[in-house]
Amino acid sequence: MKILYTFCAVIIMFSISGKAQENNLIAEGAELKLVADGYEFTEGPAADAQGNVYFTDQPNNKIYKWSANDGQVSVFMEESGRANGLYFDAEGYLYAAADKYSELWQISPNKEIKVLRDNFRGQRLNGPNDLWVAPDGGIFLTDPFYQRSYWSHSKQPIKEQRVYYMTPDKKGFFMAADSLVKPNGLIGTPDGQSLYVADIEDNKTWKYSIGKDGKLENKTLFTEMGSDGMTIDEQGNVYLTGDGVTVFNGAGEKILHIPVNKEWTANVTFGGKDRKTLFITAMDSLFSLEMNVTGK
Repeated sequence: MKILYTFCAVIIMFSISGKAQENNLIAEGAELKLVADGYEFTEGPAADAQGNVYFTDQPNNKIYKWSANDGQVSVFMEESGRANGLYFDAEGYLYAAADKYSELWQISPNKEIKVLRDNFRGQRLNGPNDLWVAPDGGIFLTDPFYQRSYWSHSKQPIKEQRVYYMTPDKKGFFMAADSLVKPNGLIGTPDGQSLYVADIEDNKTWKYSIGKDGKLENKTLFTEMGSDGMTIDEQGNVYLTGDGVTVFNGAGEKILHIPVNKEWTANVTFGGKDRKTLFITAMDSLFSLEMNVTGK
């Protein structure tokens, strides 16, 4: 595997539209940098409290860690349950949408794994894909069906492809939304009041109010664009992926497009010690871009 760290990064130039300059999201003079490559398919970036960024090489069943101290990338976990989306909670636990056996994992700081869920009402989950941990510790999880070569089954276990909610005590597990074709990426607001969910197959991203017990209410169309992974910044701008990274303000207006010279951009998050570096997983690579805004 070929790894290129930030200090010897390949620089990929891109243009910034006038509207993007007005919004001043990208740090002055910043350029998209290749942090590391040589993977099969990168996914699920998530930052811990120190700004270290964890991401998966899903086909190779590994989780990697980019260090905020020295910029180096190392293997964090060799057997990751084919983890896709990742997210940290306030206590430092890492959660993983591990679809090898259609499970939701909790990984402790010393790498102890606890399977929190693998079914809904006795039926195997379709394939946990992405997740977001709310400020109160509740977890929202998307469960689309993408046929995997390592599964022994080919039939979709649950007919509906839904969003689920796990209560903060990790005991309750409920359906939060089911009126979607194929939910994929999701991200919530820092105040825990709203959740954005991308319906990648319907090419739409929806905004919900988070109601009692995690019920998603007041479904409204945010933008006519789907997404794989997604993130949000301190200004409430939402970052969608697929063709590079496309940024929308809170009103659903497109304000920036960041080209990435890869066939597909899978996911995105903010990391680094000040959380002002945007990390992008795209095909076999991990990229970074210095920003003027802080991620949430």
